[in-house]
Amino acid sequence: MREVMADVVARWSNGDTIGLATVVGTQRSAPRPAGAGMAVLPDGSVSGSVSGGCVEGAVYELANSVVAMGRPVLERFGYSEEDAIEVGLTCGGVIDVFVEPVSRETFPQLASVAADVASGRPVAVATVVEHPDTEWVGRRIVVRPNVVDGALGHPRADAAVTDDARGLLVAGSSSLLTYGPEGQRMESGMRVFVLSFQPPPRMIVFGAIDFAAALARQGQLLGYAVTVCDARPVFATKARFPAADVVVDWPHRYLNAEVATGRVDQRTAVCVLTHDPKFDVPVLEVALRLDGARRPAFIGAMGSRTTHEKRLARLREAGVDDVQLDRLSSPIGLDLGGRTPEETAVSIAAEIIAQRWGGTGVRLGDVDGRVHHDAPD
Repeated sequence: MREVMADVVARWSNGDTIGLATVVGTQRSAPRPAGAGMAVLPDGSVSGSVSGGCVEGAVYELANSVVAMGRPVLERFGYSEEDAIEVGLTCGGVIDVFVEPVSRETFPQLASVAADVASGRPVAVATVVEHPDTEWVGRRIVVRPNVVDGALGHPRADAAVTDDARGLLVAGSSSLLTYGPEGQRMESGMRVFVLSFQPPPRMIVFGAIDFAAALARQGQLLGYAVTVCDARPVFATKARFPAADVVVDWPHRYLNAEVATGRVDQRTAVCVLTHDPKFDVPVLEVALRLDGARRPAFIGAMGSRTTHEKRLARLREAGVDDVQLDRLSSPIGLDLGGRTPEETAVSIAAEIIAQRWGGTGVRLGDVDGRVHHDAPD
């Protein structure tokens, strides 16, 4: 929903009703992840997408119908020979789409949710998408770390969904959850989609070089909030890195400070591009020793294989053990054969994506199985 938030809020603020379709569940090679949204606006225009084009026409008609009826609908779209041309997913996947009328009456908390998202404050929206009592469908609660806004219809349901939503919020993930009709654990009948909005993950790039400028642009494209840090003020300038926040500081000192303030977590990518031991060894020593909730998702360092071996020796001398060294991706990036800063940035981004989703880095045409991966446990 993040991609359609601005358009929906603008019409909501005018008192209009919007048909909002949200992917709440996927199976096999679904083209868009859970949480992807498409809004049908009052003037008939469309914002966003739920399938990349496969079923948008059918969802458009359904959204108009939902607005006219004033009642939400949960619909499943999948591939079959009969419906492949009209409404099927030609990729062979299956998606569950919840379509609802959104207005000030049905979603009074929308403005506050949008404000949280814009400010980078964590917030989750939990919506009942299926229930034996149709009056429950479309009810929602907005869950923040210490505050809950709204009610579902039973205190047990409120408590169970709030607890689970906060867990998902910490993890930065969205999920379709199943409960009994009144929120009973280990039962079925009610399904609730929890959509989590976390601040964008961070990419911290150490070394204000040309490769860093290309990687900053690539990181921004992937949705990261990018910071470039270098101790040399002549290189670390906003003019050279318009796609990033720029910090002039010694890398290890900056990383320690960010860890102390809780701004490094399990979604953070740390990319060390200095290939200068006086900069990269101290910062890698800090990064590789982080654990628990502070442990970055990715730690990589640039350099030749000779530089890599010398770097490992220096890190071992500093007391970094082999288990910690195994977390280091070096030389950084996948083997794409590229040479330019831009090609190298794609290589690094590709490795980060592969590590996040458990990808192999092998050409898709050379492997069997699903095209899309689920995140590894």
